[in-house]
Amino acid sequence: MTPPLRTGRVAPPPHPHRGATALSALTTLTAGLATAGARRRRPVTEVDRTVAVTVGAVTRPCRDVAVLDLVGDGDGDLPAWRPGAHVDVELPSGLLRQYSLCGDPADRRRYRIAVRAVPGGSGSAQVHALTPGTRLRLHGPRNAFPLATAPAYLFVAGGIGITPIAPMVRDAHAAGVEWRLVHTGRDLASMPLSDELAALAPDRVLRRPDDAGGPPSAGALLAGADPEAAVYCCGPPPMIEALRAALPAGQRFHSERFSPPPIRDGRPFTVAIAGGPEIAVPADRTALDAVREVRPDVPYSCRQGFCGTCHVRVLEGTTVADPAGPGRTALCVGRAAGERIVVDLGR
Repeated sequence: MTPPLRTGRVAPPPHPHRGATALSALTTLTAGLATAGARRRRPVTEVDRTVAVTVGAVTRPCRDVAVLDLVGDGDGDLPAWRPGAHVDVELPSGLLRQYSLCGDPADRRRYRIAVRAVPGGSGSAQVHALTPGTRLRLHGPRNAFPLATAPAYLFVAGGIGITPIAPMVRDAHAAGVEWRLVHTGRDLASMPLSDELAALAPDRVLRRPDDAGGPPSAGALLAGADPEAAVYCCGPPPMIEALRAALPAGQRFHSERFSPPPIRDGRPFTVAIAGGPEIAVPADRTALDAVREVRPDVPYSCRQGFCGTCHVRVLEGTTVADPAGPGRTALCVGRAAGERIVVDLGR
C-alpha cells in the first residue's frame, strides 16, 4: 500500500560546520565485514513521506547520463536534505530505485538527480525515457552517507559516483573548509558534474580519465592528501576497497558504493518460502538472487540492505549481517546464521 502524501515544511537539519562537534556529527559507514560475507552498515532511518513531483528540465551532460530536475507539485517547499542524501523514485512501471540528490540543498523547489544508462538496466532505461511533464512519486529524502565535520576533505568519485559527492564539494567550499576532489572515469566525456565543480576552484579538482594513462592506483588517488582530511569516496567496490587498504590507520574514511557489496567468506544455506519451495543459496550468491530465480516478482532496489524493499519476515531461524532488524531479513545481504531460514514473502 502506498503511504499517503504528506505536506508541510520540514526544518532543515543543522549544518555540520555550524555548531556541531566532530563526534556528534560523525557517522561512519565503514564497519567491518561479517564472516558471513555481507557488509554491516547502520540502518538508515526510514522516512514515511511521499512527495509528488513533475519532471522539469532533462539535460544530457554525457552521452549516457541524464540529469533530471524534479519539481515539487505543491505550493510549499520540498522536504529539506543534506549532502549525501538520496530519494526513492517510483518509476512508471512500479519499479523503485534510489538516486542520490546532486543539486543545491538550498533550492527547496526542485530536486536534481543524474542517472547513467546501464546496459540491460530496467530502472535506468525508464529514467532515460522520462520526458518533461511526467509526474512521479518520491519517498524520502534519506541519508546513508552524511557529511561529517572535519578540518579538511578529500573527495574521490568514480564515474557516476560523483552524484552524492558534488553537493558535498559545494558545501565544503561554501563553508571555507579545505577540500580536494579527484574524479575518475573511462574518458572525460563520461565524467559528469566535475567540470562544473572545477569552476569553484580549478586547482582543487583533478579529473583523471583512464584513457589518458590507465586507471589510477590508490596511491595516485591519495597523493598529497592532508593526513587530517576525512576521505569521502563513492564508486565501484574495487576503488573503495583499494582506498580503504591504502589509507593510514585512524584516518577517517566514508564510502558509498553504487553496486552490491561483494560476498566474502560466504557459507551456503537454504531459504524456505512459507507455503512454497526450499531454495539453495550458494556461498557466493545472495538469498535475493536465489529466490528471484523461483519468484521473479520479489521486489528489490538498492541491493545493499538499507532501502527496505526486499525486507521480509523470518518465521524460523536467525540471520547475521542483517540490517532489517529483529524478526526480519534483507534478502539482498542477510544470510542464515545456521543452515536454514524460513521466510514469509507476504512481506
